[in-house]
Amino acid sequence: MKKITFIILFHLLISVSNAQFLMDMVDTTTETGKGILSVYKKYDHLRFSGYIQPQFQIASAKGVKSFEGGDFAPRVSNRFMLRRSRIRIDFVHFDKENAAGVQFVFQFDANERNFTVRDVWGRIFENKYKLFSFTTGMFARPFGYEVNYSSSDRESPERGRMTQLLMKSERDLGAMISFDVRKEKHPLKYLKVDAGFFNGQGINAAGDFDNTKDFIGRVALKPITINKNIFLSAGTSLLYGGVENNTKYHYSTSRISGIKMQVVDSSVNNIGKVSPRRYYGADIQLKFKNKIGFTELRGEFVSGLQTGTANSTETPTALLTGADGFHTRRFNGAYIYLLQNIFSLKHQLLVKYDWYDPNTKVKGNEIGVASSNLTAANIKYSTLGLGYLYYITSNVKWVLYFTMPKNEKTLLPGLDADIKDDVLTCRLQFRF
Repeated sequence: MKKITFIILFHLLISVSNAQFLMDMVDTTTETGKGILSVYKKYDHLRFSGYIQPQFQIASAKGVKSFEGGDFAPRVSNRFMLRRSRIRIDFVHFDKENAAGVQFVFQFDANERNFTVRDVWGRIFENKYKLFSFTTGMFARPFGYEVNYSSSDRESPERGRMTQLLMKSERDLGAMISFDVRKEKHPLKYLKVDAGFFNGQGINAAGDFDNTKDFIGRVALKPITINKNIFLSAGTSLLYGGVENNTKYHYSTSRISGIKMQVVDSSVNNIGKVSPRRYYGADIQLKFKNKIGFTELRGEFVSGLQTGTANSTETPTALLTGADGFHTRRFNGAYIYLLQNIFSLKHQLLVKYDWYDPNTKVKGNEIGVASSNLTAANIKYSTLGLGYLYYITSNVKWVLYFTMPKNEKTLLPGLDADIKDDVLTCRLQFRF
């Protein structure tokens, strides 16, 4: 334990100081000096990084259900919270020709609520052609732009409602092959392709509960310069998977006697069949350089089929019991970011709009009709967010962000008008 503590402390010291100056101070004629030198050579590719995000929030009412860091407690409309507190450990091994051979990563999150593991994965690099790599473990699904955009870099405090429901916690267990050129001159150096298979339930599930796996693939154009002031990147994504039915009940949306409803198919043949999850996505990012900084536009659209439960379109994390069955719905959703520097690169304005329609076959007052079985899980939400960011230093960022979600008006009790669920977030982020 003493040796491990010494190694960690020594590495941190090197990370924040001039490494050559420190090594010049080491007397390698002594046994202690020789030991320190060997430790440095062995662990010089070990890197520690992390960030914390303490914040204060005010909601427009007590006990609101929110996608801005979780629901508020029944008698609470303002709160301090530690949204994220993460530390990440990276190690990369280089061969004699200074080419990356193996990388592995651990990332942990600790806050006032719990302690969770976020990333545990390893990657092997192919170095003959410097084109391919293989990754396995627990890591972010290679779908879309927002899922893989780090919470420490993202301008809005949270990802959109659609992303949080379809891919809660972003990560899953699986294996992935990547095509990513690691040569300066190559005709495909701007192309990146990821493709892999994953359990499907994500890291919120206690474990995999069926034999169905999700195939996820993404083809991306890495940032290219259109001219000296315009930068472009884009991508397309596919998720093809599902959830295996463990009961004979399966629900889908149909019109019967003029009424749209969730209709049950109770054939015993449904047991063992796979209820589909099919996502099709496209994203684009445009960045324009101007006199005071940058103007940036980002957008992503996703549509397809999602299998959830009667009361949630979140990807299921457990088997069902009794007369409950999985519900398959056709959905779509999107987000748009507009980012603009003001005064200088230290100040930035943000406008974000996103929507998620969990069931595109029904609208507004069709939800809540007697005997329709259409619950609040079918309601479309649109959210407008306005923000200001101040980059105090390269290690400290202040975010002020106000979200205004709007829900469809339905016939459901308490949901016949827009809910008061606006949230103001004031956050400081510290990063190293």
